[in-house]
Amino acid sequence: MVKITDVARHAGVSPSTVSYALSGKRPISEETRQRIEASIRELGYRPHAGARALASSRSNVLALVVPLRAGIHVPVVMQFAVSVVTTARRHDHDVLLLTQEEGEDGLRRVADTALVDALIVMDVQLHDRRLPLLRALDRPSVLIGFPSEPKGLTCIDLDFQAAGEACVEHLAGLGHRVIALVGSPPEVYVRETGFAQRVVRGFTAAADRHGLSSSVHPCEAAPGAARQVAEQLLRERPALTGVVVHNEPIVEPLIEAFEQLGLRVPGDLSVTAICPDELADGTRVPVTSIAIPSAEVGATAVELLMKKLGGATVPEATLLPPRLTVRASTAPRP
Repeated sequence: MVKITDVARHAGVSPSTVSYALSGKRPISEETRQRIEASIRELGYRPHAGARALASSRSNVLALVVPLRAGIHVPVVMQFAVSVVTTARRHDHDVLLLTQEEGEDGLRRVADTALVDALIVMDVQLHDRRLPLLRALDRPSVLIGFPSEPKGLTCIDLDFQAAGEACVEHLAGLGHRVIALVGSPPEVYVRETGFAQRVVRGFTAAADRHGLSSSVHPCEAAPGAARQVAEQLLRERPALTGVVVHNEPIVEPLIEAFEQLGLRVPGDLSVTAICPDELADGTRVPVTSIAIPSAEVGATAVELLMKKLGGATVPEATLLPPRLTVRASTAPRP
């Protein structure tokens, strides 16, 4: 096993200088640092995690706070989590996953110990009660999602408002005049979850801008609920020709329900969705969609956090632009 003394001998420096290069506790010249790093790579030295944490007063652990509340689609959340974990490992950090709905108490419990160096927080609500504590903590955080007042925080997410607008723009460009948004479960809106609210805002604004007749319909994430919404839409809005879906589990059941009720997709009804690409590609009728960039968002959240841990200044807001992929589920208005 390669030891720190072996690295020091190979680089022509003292073991304490190697320790300083690893911990950053004392400044060393760039030339010396590069020589030490070259020796570490050549010898294959890996610092002991516990010793490194002790030397740097850090745990090399990030907390990922993902309260698994009602209405959350766990497979998509796990895509974000996997991205966070794999990116953190590239920075030699582990991830502590916190899934309980503990609000401020859970954050304080973790922050008041030496368990983690920094936090990534998901499922952000417009008026999130955790925000005052996050602003006051002595360790950095990044939010995946945007509250109504993001000032003083570091936030990243897909631009969900622009995503809602882009779906409507696509349908309006195809000549559709009566459209509907089949949205997240009702409890997601009751909590004022940021991404869901912003999709509604973008959908409504774009529909009004184009003079379209539009409506919004929350829907439980179950096939039976998808059937009920389809029946309601055909009963209340018989001229409907375009639908936007922002509820991953019901994308395919909703299409099936419309077809069982006598509407062909896309012959009679065009359907767009905001969902992962693999879901849009895998349905019987491939769905025109805006991808949820979970891998990019998770990785960028970690990169932002690493910069903050290193003392760098990062932008408060990072909004990823929506990317719409046209597939077989949309066509000109019949």
